[in-house]
Amino acid sequence: MHSLERIGRYRLERPLGTGAFATVWLAHDPELEAPVAVKVLAENWSHRLDVRERFLSEARLLRRAGSSRVVQVYDIGELPDGRPYFVMEYADGGTLADLLRDGPLPVPEALALTAQAARAAAALHEAGIVHRDIKPTNVLLHTAPDGTRRVLLADLGLAKSLAQGSVLTLAAGSAGYRPPEQAEPGAGIDERADVYSLGAVGYELVTGTVPGPPGKVVPPARLRPGLGEDVARALLRALEPDRARRWPGAGAFAAELDRLAGRPAAAGSTARPRLDRVRGRLNTVTLSVAALVAAALAAVTVTVVLHHGGAPEQPRVADAGGRVSVRVPASWDRELRDSGWDPRVLGLGPGHEPGLVVADDLARWPELTAPVDGVFVGVSAHGDVTARVKALAHSACHYSSSRDFRGADWHGLVRAWSGCPDGGSITESALVPAGGATEPQVYVQLRQRGDGDATDGVLRSLRVR
Repeated sequence: MHSLERIGRYRLERPLGTGAFATVWLAHDPELEAPVAVKVLAENWSHRLDVRERFLSEARLLRRAGSSRVVQVYDIGELPDGRPYFVMEYADGGTLADLLRDGPLPVPEALALTAQAARAAAALHEAGIVHRDIKPTNVLLHTAPDGTRRVLLADLGLAKSLAQGSVLTLAAGSAGYRPPEQAEPGAGIDERADVYSLGAVGYELVTGTVPGPPGKVVPPARLRPGLGEDVARALLRALEPDRARRWPGAGAFAAELDRLAGRPAAAGSTARPRLDRVRGRLNTVTLSVAALVAAALAAVTVTVVLHHGGAPEQPRVADAGGRVSVRVPASWDRELRDSGWDPRVLGLGPGHEPGLVVADDLARWPELTAPVDGVFVGVSAHGDVTARVKALAHSACHYSSSRDFRGADWHGLVRAWSGCPDGGSITESALVPAGGATEPQVYVQLRQRGDGDATDGVLRSLRVR
């Protein structure tokens, strides 16, 4: 391939990706003074008229979609050697595949992102287009000037008009995301084919695993213990081998996902994703308390209603293995989940480590707008908990302070937010042993309402064996 420095007026900066048929470049448009993406047909396919036509058809279909939920095409042209190219909107936030590099996402975030992808597919369907290859690498994230991010569908190389769908004769799509009717030559398809692919994307965001063959999909709750029945039901309905049993359209699937994620069904854009990454890796983290703890609880999560009647004012609760325990105010110890956590949700090394969450109402814990008092404690044997706590943010709350904590057994960092939607506060703490050892490290998260602050008392009571 000849070395390229410029295509038309666009100055090439670096390749964004290379596939079997084309290369996509990050480029600079001097007229718009903005970054763009330029897709160029590969040299070894330039002589194939059918491949060239499919390449140009993708640009036409993207243009025809005319939706802010689909990558926009700005320009089209031809290189001196005859190869076509087209210029597109640049998505600076990477892809859903990038987000998955560090494992499954917090469930509310996974559902919200899948819902946005489904609404993008619905926009294609309204334009009379079926995508036929929706998968995490084809779902992009674009950052708006106000910091919000839009989900964009890209790569319409296999897309067809719905009018052609009933007479398609070639199998298409990617294994794991492809519905059965799309895998068989001669089978007609409609928009429900994309619903299946969207279900596979949502399944992977929730479990970290590509679903198995149609009809042999492992129930997602086996891979993500504690996953709500409604969430599992919604994903499995999208993954039904019989398309008559799937969601009737991408819009209906999106509405259910938005409901389960606790977002307004007609939301036009998603907030900045909870896990912000640079070059595809975890960097700055913005996590809701709900999403973090929902994802952190690992293995079989057991909920125990604690009856304390004449219990002490500061009862002690412990995880299932008795490795970690902590004292909490008596009104907090009504429900306990004690099965541990996976530290990778905080950007640390993966594994199943000791941990617990105790609260007055665990059903309310996932919602930052619902008042709740409780504490999450997780032990980590690898990584830098302090660095991860420094990266945490709660955009819906007011950041109020950062301070050092020094107790008899633990030293560390405490950061606090107030004015949260539930009227309460959040504290995030990273602790190491007071004697100078670097292990174990402990992550502690408190949600509190009212004027009192139980943080220091909870931290001083912490015991780890």
